[in-house]
Amino acid sequence: MEQSDNDIIQEILRGGHHGYAILLQRYRARVLSLTLRMIGHRADAEEAAQDAFIRAFRALRGFEQRARFSTWLYRIAYNTAVTYRQRQRMVTLPLDEEHDDTDAARIPPDRNLEYEELRKQVQKALDHLRPEYATLVTLFYLQDQSYDEIATITGLPLGTVKNRLHRARMELRAYVLKNYPSLEPTH
Repeated sequence: MEQSDNDIIQEILRGGHHGYAILLQRYRARVLSLTLRMIGHRADAEEAAQDAFIRAFRALRGFEQRARFSTWLYRIAYNTAVTYRQRQRMVTLPLDEEHDDTDAARIPPDRNLEYEELRKQVQKALDHLRPEYATLVTLFYLQDQSYDEIATITGLPLGTVKNRLHRARMELRAYVLKNYPSLEPTH
């Protein structure tokens, strides 16, 4: 049975160091996905992700467990990426070329090619969104964060999160229907 994040954190706070590696392995791909989405340049995104983990691990004693650890960590990663982006004044985008290995492990081997093609198409569609929309879509759909968690992570009001996700869905729908007219629903 997999150890919960809170159990791992308690172990770390008692002096165990193995838990750091577990949390890093568990969240590395997702944090990198978020920083890459926001920063757009792989090397800078990797540096920001590493910096976010260092900040999170140093602040672990301050984690109050009012929210899930992942929400707290994504908030740190989001803030770190914002800082990197402001510092370097870079333009955002390409979606994470790296994806969570656990997702790939769930795909039957005979469907890997189909999965890869679908992933590329989703990335292409997300690339057409404004960066702030793409970040929210990534958090909601690809990282399974709730509206409340996204509001916590980004510091945006809940209503703004819902509104921007709705607008992002409408833009994605328009893109898909424009580029894949055969998917148009018939009445």
